[in-house]
Amino acid sequence: MTTDEGRMSLRRMLRRWTSSEAEIEAGELRRLSALAGGRAARYCLPGEVVRVSGRLRTVVYNPRSNRPTLEADLYDGSDVVTLIWLGRRRIAGIEPGRQITARGRLALLDDRKVIYNPYYELQLT
Repeated sequence: MTTDEGRMSLRRMLRRWTSSEAEIEAGELRRLSALAGGRAARYCLPGEVVRVSGRLRTVVYNPRSNRPTLEADLYDGSDVVTLIWLGRRRIAGIEPGRQITARGRLALLDDRKVIYNPYYELQLT
Protein backbone atom coordinates (compact mmCIF):
# COMPACT_ATOMS: atom_id res chain seq x y z
CA MET A 1 0.00 0.00 0.00
CA THR A 2 1.40 3.39 -0.97
CA THR A 3 1.34 6.45 1.27
CA ASP A 4 -1.45 8.05 -0.81
CA GLU A 5 -3.61 4.93 -0.47
CA GLY A 6 -3.04 4.92 3.29
CA ARG A 7 -4.10 8.57 3.55
CA MET A 8 -7.23 7.97 1.51
CA SER A 9 -8.11 4.95 3.64
CA LEU A 10 -7.60 6.98 6.83
CA ARG A 11 -9.72 9.83 5.43
CA ARG A 12 -12.55 7.41 4.57
CA MET A 13 -12.42 5.92 8.07
CA LEU A 14 -12.48 9.35 9.73
CA ARG A 15 -15.36 10.47 7.51
CA ARG A 16 -17.36 7.38 8.50
CA TRP A 17 -16.72 7.96 12.20
CA THR A 18 -17.70 11.62 12.05
CA SER A 19 -20.65 11.32 9.66
CA SER A 20 -24.22 11.25 10.89
CA GLU A 21 -26.47 8.30 10.16
CA ALA A 22 -28.41 10.41 7.62
CA GLU A 23 -25.19 11.27 5.74
CA ILE A 24 -24.17 7.62 5.62
CA GLU A 25 -27.65 6.61 4.37
CA ALA A 26 -27.58 9.36 1.71
CA GLY A 27 -24.20 8.12 0.48
CA GLU A 28 -25.50 4.56 0.26
CA LEU A 29 -28.59 5.73 -1.66
CA ARG A 30 -26.41 7.68 -4.12
CA ARG A 31 -24.31 4.55 -4.68
CA LEU A 32 -27.38 2.34 -5.23
CA SER A 33 -28.90 4.93 -7.56
CA ALA A 34 -25.79 4.99 -9.71
CA LEU A 35 -25.70 1.17 -9.85
CA ALA A 36 -29.35 1.15 -11.04
CA GLY A 37 -28.50 3.60 -13.84
CA GLY A 38 -30.22 6.59 -12.24
CA ARG A 39 -29.07 10.17 -12.61
CA ALA A 40 -28.56 12.19 -9.43
CA ALA A 41 -31.78 14.16 -8.84
CA ARG A 42 -29.73 17.18 -7.84
CA TYR A 43 -28.51 17.53 -11.43
CA CYS A 44 -31.84 16.94 -13.20
CA LEU A 45 -33.30 20.00 -14.92
CA PRO A 46 -36.93 20.81 -15.77
CA GLY A 47 -37.93 19.71 -19.27
CA GLU A 48 -35.44 16.85 -19.44
CA VAL A 49 -36.44 13.22 -19.73
CA VAL A 50 -34.67 11.70 -16.74
CA ARG A 51 -34.15 8.34 -15.07
CA VAL A 52 -33.92 8.51 -11.29
CA SER A 53 -33.56 5.74 -8.77
CA GLY A 54 -34.00 5.82 -5.01
CA ARG A 55 -36.17 5.04 -2.01
CA LEU A 56 -39.78 6.17 -1.57
CA ARG A 57 -40.05 8.28 1.57
CA THR A 58 -43.77 9.05 1.54
CA VAL A 59 -46.78 7.93 -0.47
CA VAL A 60 -49.95 10.05 -0.22
CA TYR A 61 -53.36 9.84 -1.88
CA ASN A 62 -54.88 13.28 -2.55
CA PRO A 63 -58.63 12.84 -3.12
CA ARG A 64 -59.31 16.09 -4.93
CA SER A 65 -62.77 16.09 -6.50
CA ASN A 66 -61.68 17.04 -10.02
CA ARG A 67 -58.25 15.36 -10.12
CA PRO A 68 -57.34 12.66 -7.57
CA THR A 69 -53.62 11.89 -7.45
CA LEU A 70 -51.21 9.46 -5.87
CA GLU A 71 -47.95 11.21 -4.91
CA ALA A 72 -44.70 9.58 -3.80
CA ASP A 73 -41.48 11.32 -2.75
CA LEU A 74 -38.44 9.54 -4.18
CA TYR A 75 -35.13 10.33 -2.43
CA ASP A 76 -31.87 9.30 -4.07
CA GLY A 77 -29.42 10.73 -1.54
CA SER A 78 -28.98 14.02 -3.39
CA ASP A 79 -32.50 15.47 -3.76
CA VAL A 80 -36.19 14.56 -3.79
CA VAL A 81 -38.32 14.03 -6.90
CA THR A 82 -42.08 13.76 -6.41
CA LEU A 83 -43.73 11.13 -8.60
CA ILE A 84 -47.37 11.97 -9.37
CA TRP A 85 -49.84 9.51 -10.87
CA LEU A 86 -53.03 11.23 -12.02
CA GLY A 87 -56.36 9.50 -11.40
CA ARG A 88 -54.86 6.75 -9.23
CA ARG A 89 -55.81 5.83 -5.66
CA ARG A 90 -53.28 3.08 -5.15
CA ILE A 91 -50.59 1.22 -7.09
CA ALA A 92 -49.43 -2.20 -5.94
CA GLY A 93 -45.84 -2.03 -4.70
CA ILE A 94 -45.74 1.75 -4.39
CA GLU A 95 -45.24 2.13 -0.65
CA PRO A 96 -42.82 3.94 1.70
CA GLY A 97 -39.39 2.31 1.94
CA ARG A 98 -39.52 0.70 -1.52
CA GLN A 99 -36.58 1.10 -3.91
CA ILE A 100 -37.72 2.10 -7.40
CA THR A 101 -36.36 3.47 -10.65
CA ALA A 102 -38.59 6.01 -12.42
CA ARG A 103 -38.36 7.61 -15.86
CA GLY A 104 -40.20 10.58 -17.32
CA ARG A 105 -40.10 14.29 -18.12
CA LEU A 106 -39.13 16.42 -15.12
CA ALA A 107 -41.29 19.45 -14.32
CA LEU A 108 -41.46 22.01 -11.52
CA LEU A 109 -44.54 22.36 -9.31
CA ASP A 110 -44.33 24.95 -6.50
CA ASP A 111 -40.49 24.72 -6.63
CA ARG A 112 -40.63 20.90 -6.32
CA LYS A 113 -39.18 18.57 -8.93
CA VAL A 114 -41.98 16.31 -10.19
CA ILE A 115 -42.57 13.63 -12.80
CA TYR A 116 -46.17 13.06 -13.88
CA ASN A 117 -47.28 9.48 -14.63
CA PRO A 118 -43.73 8.09 -14.61
CA TYR A 119 -42.68 4.75 -16.02
CA TYR A 120 -41.30 2.84 -13.05
CA GLU A 121 -39.60 -0.39 -12.04
CA LEU A 122 -39.70 -1.83 -8.54
CA GLN A 123 -36.22 -2.86 -7.35
CA LEU A 124 -35.66 -6.10 -5.49
CA THR A 125 -33.64 -5.53 -2.33
